[in-house]
Amino acid sequence: MIKNVVFDFGDVFINLDKEAPIKELKRLGINEISHEMIEIAKQFEIGAFSSNEFVNKFTTMFPKILESDFKNAWNAILKDFPRHRFDFLRTLSESKKYRLFLLSNTNAIHIAYIQKQWGVQLFNEFKSFFEQFYLSHEIHLRKPSSEIYEFVLSENDLIPEETFFIDDTKENTIAALDQNMKVWNINPHHEDVVNMFQQKVFNS
Repeated sequence: MIKNVVFDFGDVFINLDKEAPIKELKRLGINEISHEMIEIAKQFEIGAFSSNEFVNKFTTMFPKILESDFKNAWNAILKDFPRHRFDFLRTLSESKKYRLFLLSNTNAIHIAYIQKQWGVQLFNEFKSFFEQFYLSHEIHLRKPSSEIYEFVLSENDLIPEETFFIDDTKENTIAALDQNMKVWNINPHHEDVVNMFQQKVFNS
């Protein structure tokens, strides 16, 4: 029986365009995303350095790019937050039937952008729907490391078999499955989190 639900953020609640930053960076003259750049981004996601330090690393590599242009390209991944998902989450939270958690690989620049776009009131209301709101750059862990799932489970005394994890990235759901959690690898192109209760694994 499911008692706990752990949600990813991007492509679960807020829509993403994962190709947009690459397109925007190419427009700025960055034609190849190197292994070093990917590693810097991953380190930023676990809060290894500040937003300014992150931006400076890239503007040092590519001195012709303005900081503001780089930030705009970086945030191009973030799209809309459909209202029906917000309403679904609010209703779910108010029902008190499940313990709700958010677990997201993200970074300080993206969160600051979302807060600005949504407004502080909407963002705080969204955050209030969850018992815990775990962002990778704040807890210094990122999916799919086993440590992040162990942290969430132990920190909240969750039984894995009673915990349902929703994420759009296959490797993240596989890692959660290894912890004996029930999972839904949601496909954002034709599935919606509001249909969570229709998933067989949720009712198994």
